[in-house]
Amino acid sequence: MMPLPNRWLTSMLTRYNGSNILVDCGEGTQIALKETGWSPNPIDVILFTHFHADHISGLPGMLLSMANADRTEPVLLVGPRGLTKVVQSLLIIAGGLPFDLHFHELKEAEETLEINGYTIKAFKVKHNVPCYGYSISISRLGKFDAAKAKELDIPINYWNKLQHGESIDDGDKHYTPDMVMGPARKGLKVTYSTDSRPCEAIVNNAKDSDLFICEGMYGEKEKLASAKEKKHMTFYEAADMARQADVKELWLTHFSPSLMGPKQYMKEVRDIFANSHLGADGKKLELVYEEKR
Repeated sequence: MMPLPNRWLTSMLTRYNGSNILVDCGEGTQIALKETGWSPNPIDVILFTHFHADHISGLPGMLLSMANADRTEPVLLVGPRGLTKVVQSLLIIAGGLPFDLHFHELKEAEETLEINGYTIKAFKVKHNVPCYGYSISISRLGKFDAAKAKELDIPINYWNKLQHGESIDDGDKHYTPDMVMGPARKGLKVTYSTDSRPCEAIVNNAKDSDLFICEGMYGEKEKLASAKEKKHMTFYEAADMARQADVKELWLTHFSPSLMGPKQYMKEVRDIFANSHLGADGKKLELVYEEKR
């Protein structure tokens, strides 16, 4: 939650099919991104959990880095009410961008957006200011049954449309996707939540995630009272939510600057949820579809 000599602020980047989504943009995020060797140019969407400085104060620098990387396409910014006003204030020191900014302010407890093959689910969490978590999913169609299509004498030039959910009328014949498509296959899902007390909204939206990135402000059990007061959570509370949500893997992040030697707490954390790990700068994971694992 605070930049340290060997650690940047908490953020996450997803990459899929040439499109990138950035979640949160604290001080120095553009430097952390450059350290991975990745370009900021493909960032199409920036999601903000809330407007505390450690989650948004790096935005002007990031936008300027994107401009210097020759970005010209519009960028969508998503966050709680007041997003437009906050960003426009920050843009005083990052004017003249070569791309447009589009804004989506979250007004409901849960909202869903579809963009570039992603489904983004925003859900309100329990902090001392309006704050949202995000689940980012990639759905996957069922398998196309070519043998069935041939058996039904469906023209080959209709196959692609049926695979993508389109129904077709051809004279007195009516072709629908369910005639040749199997059931939807399991896609991919990442859930990101920080700055919150444990709550049902996080558990429900993290359900069955391939990766759950969650704040672990404190490893010390005696800091529970402080976590409750400041609307944060402990390692053990995050692990319990991972267990309830039946996620595949948990990464803990957003540590208190007072937290020394977080590894010493991980045995007890893994007693609650076995596949728990500490977050680290530059930590990466490539997710693949279930049958390819």
